[in-house]
Amino acid sequence: MPRPFPVIDADGHVVEVDREVREYLPPPYQGREWKRDYYLYPRGDGWAKGHRWAHQREQPDAALWLRFLDACEITVTVLYPTAGLHAGFIRDPDWAVALAQGYNNWLYDRFLRVSPRLQGVALLPVQDPPEAAKELERAVRELGMVGGVLPAVLSPMRGYGSREFDPIYATAERLDVPLAVHGGPTGQLGLDHFPTFAEAWPLGHPFAQMQQLTSMVIHGVFERYPRLRVAYLEAGCGWVPFLLDRLDASWERLADRFPAPLPRRPREYLCGGNVYYAAEIEESTLSTVARLVGGTQLLWASDFPHERAWEAFLGDLDTLLAREDLAESTKRQILLENPCRLYRLPIPAAAASSGQAPAERPAAP
Repeated sequence: MPRPFPVIDADGHVVEVDREVREYLPPPYQGREWKRDYYLYPRGDGWAKGHRWAHQREQPDAALWLRFLDACEITVTVLYPTAGLHAGFIRDPDWAVALAQGYNNWLYDRFLRVSPRLQGVALLPVQDPPEAAKELERAVRELGMVGGVLPAVLSPMRGYGSREFDPIYATAERLDVPLAVHGGPTGQLGLDHFPTFAEAWPLGHPFAQMQQLTSMVIHGVFERYPRLRVAYLEAGCGWVPFLLDRLDASWERLADRFPAPLPRRPREYLCGGNVYYAAEIEESTLSTVARLVGGTQLLWASDFPHERAWEAFLGDLDTLLAREDLAESTKRQILLENPCRLYRLPIPAAAASSGQAPAERPAAP
């Protein structure tokens, strides 16, 4: 199906190659000899997921990503980590900072500077929020990244509503870049009693996102930082109306137990234009969410290359564009206008195959 407008993929993925990322680590880790049987990132939940990735694009480089964009007629993708989504399980703050810097340097050199059609968000070492704020500033100003990612699951689990994370929010607001809460591991979410990954998988992402969004609302993050933009990714959006009602009910009945007075209903923050939610192409409640929350806060994500073979991704956009329960204007918002507003990308003027992209990548630092 021909694309009626350029398409922005709000959440694609790189797959980190440890031996490559090691080359980009800062001192004192730079140049060290490594035992190859130790991973850089924790493997956080015990499930064997890798066997589902036995496809040609398991670790796509920049050239393969660009071929994928052309095959799907996507103009631009915004790249997120894979193993880095487990970074919340790192216990050593110094190592978390160094690994985030190494990942961001690797992402810039291997992907972002190859083509402006490949945009990226910075991995942030949330174990040390002041250092995470510094790394966000470096990644945006020196590497041209368009935001930062907060791993949705931490070990031990805690909420991003805590004021310890305020340096990250203040910096993101000042730089006018978004933060994205992105799930990954299912550990720390109360799902360990399930005997199969098939049971943990449907709940892991939404459980993590609901916890973090609840924490950020009730602890007043969006009140303290009214210009902060935050996206909650890869959990679909069907859970959002449910949580709106539950948070409003908590505000009505238990406001005196909130950590600080919240002057507005939670719904007003979550539907006010600064909070974004990734939608799945076949969600039966998508049109309802668009009506209740507003079409201006929904995103589409390819999630490439995760879980599926290359050919399984190719019909996704056609499926979404063919939906009869969504207005054409809403489809344009989801696929183009909203991700451009979230990431502050100019609206592209041409289709994906032209290679035209939203911004010049800065020179290597």
